[in-house]
Amino acid sequence: MLEGFFLTMLLTLKVALITTFVLFILAIPLAYFLAFNKSKLTPILEAIVSMPLVLPPSVLGFYLLIAFSPQSFLGKFLLETFNLKLVFSFEGLIVGSVIFSLPFMVNPIQAGFSALPKSLFEAALTLGKNRLSILYAVLLPNISRSLLVGIVVTFAHTIGEFGVVMMIGGNIQGVTRVASIAIYDEVESLNYALAHQYALTLFVVTFLILLLTFYLNKRGAK
Repeated sequence: MLEGFFLTMLLTLKVALITTFVLFILAIPLAYFLAFNKSKLTPILEAIVSMPLVLPPSVLGFYLLIAFSPQSFLGKFLLETFNLKLVFSFEGLIVGSVIFSLPFMVNPIQAGFSALPKSLFEAALTLGKNRLSILYAVLLPNISRSLLVGIVVTFAHTIGEFGVVMMIGGNIQGVTRVASIAIYDEVESLNYALAHQYALTLFVVTFLILLLTFYLNKRGAK
């Protein structure tokens, strides 16, 4: 029982870490585009990115399950071309978590970019820097707090995911059984002691992460 508990918690942290890393890489260029692009299509893209904030997780999980099913065109293509099965697999868990947690990383970074004075970007341009070097050498260091918020919120949110990961990942021990699913499973089995163990662990981990974040933010503000 103890081995299963540690295996589940390790898998939960692994999913959260990988999801946060992937989203950090993807969110920077996407947030930059949304913050500085004035196209009429930008609001549509913003709405798509923010959909997981208002869409029930079970709805998103259901459509991901349908899309990645081996019977669907996309699922069949991935399986036959790359031997990649995204339904009831660890890889599918990551894909579902990345899609569901996307706005939690993009929105804080986009807000950070939008809050920067335009003069900062223009001054860097006059010094002959290209847009890529301006992004990494000038803009990102000036939104370090927004980056930290995005990383922390994404990590904490991924740890607590249930609906999406349940739909696309199922409940396979050592493969897709993360802590949120384990809590539900143990409650259904009336094993409240083990459910409490999972829940308390998640509570303590997320509280300590938030506490450290607020502490670092206050230190940085001094």
